Amino acid sequence: MSAAADLRAAAAQRILIKDGAFGTLIQCARLAEADYRGDYTLAKDQKGNNDLLCLTRPDLIEGIVDSFAEAGADILATNSFNANRISQADYGAEELVREMNLAAARIVRKVADCRTVEDGKPRWVAGAIGPTNKTLSLSPRVDDPAFREVDFDTMKAVYREQVEALAEGGADFILIETIFDTLNAKAGILAVLEAEAALARPLPLMISMTLTDLSGRNLSGHTVEAFWASVRHARPVTIGLNCSFGAAQLRPHLAALSAQADTLVMAYPNAGLPNDLGEYDEAAAETAAQVAEWIDDGLVNIVGGCCGTTPAHIAAIAGAAAGKPPRKIPAGSTRTVLAGLEPMILAA
Repeated sequence: MSAAADLRAAAAQRILIKDGAFGTLIQCARLAEADYRGDYTLAKDQKGNNDLLCLTRPDLIEGIVDSFAEAGADILATNSFNANRISQADYGAEELVREMNLAAARIVRKVADCRTVEDGKPRWVAGAIGPTNKTLSLSPRVDDPAFREVDFDTMKAVYREQVEALAEGGADFILIETIFDTLNAKAGILAVLEAEAALARPLPLMISMTLTDLSGRNLSGHTVEAFWASVRHARPVTIGLNCSFGAAQLRPHLAALSAQADTLVMAYPNAGLPNDLGEYDEAAAETAAQVAEWIDDGLVNIVGGCCGTTPAHIAAIAGAAAGKPPRKIPAGSTRTVLAGLEPMILAA
């Protein structure tokens, strides 16, 4: 069976668990700039370049991945959220992008395979791709709404480089996550489809949107229903929401998506909102209790954590999900659905 078929089969039996946040645990390590830089000669300060740690501190990244596996995670994501040429330009590390992604995938592949050998429980590697720090839909210049810092083909090429390296490193899925701009996501989807054809191997997609306000829209203005209409053609293995706000604030929007999506729904919220120091105070039990409400209402197939979540949060969420039935996937709509900022459904 393929990774996608295996995942779907497992998700039909139980609620699966995704891991938590790399950034939270990296921050706890209190690294100096030299820890990030390692032996590389780079002109810019590297402090905060978490993706580079796959090369300079693979022991730290492997330990984090293993701690989430120990906590009960079935799906382990790579530490590659900003491992793309656009984001790495801030650190002058663009030429290390391929190397970063290869290392990121190989680290997680190693942990997943070793854990499965130990206990026989299957685990999957999700090659994580972030949104970059550019937007295709919006102009950064208030006096020039037509201006764009990057074009679609450039964005697609940036994603393609990352996708191919993650696939070579052993990723089972490509996870396009924290999507604030739907057009960015479309560039990522096309990059995956092109890479899939070039590599002659399946690269099943996981797609996850982030909300930027409590009305339930992303930065490019799409509601969750319009977003699903925009990306459904890619036939993702999972669709869902991540980051955004805490689980309680995500619930109504997750419910709207869950009612429409004819695929698995994966949601992984922040541990509440950050405090004045940028840290997360929501305890593991509190996050798990909120996620348990999603589970009891039949909204999710896969749950995990985003910013502020630790192995303790993932263990608590796994405990809340244990023995609970997964969401039932609804039949797909046969009506034509067009996506503007909100969906337009044609009755005929």
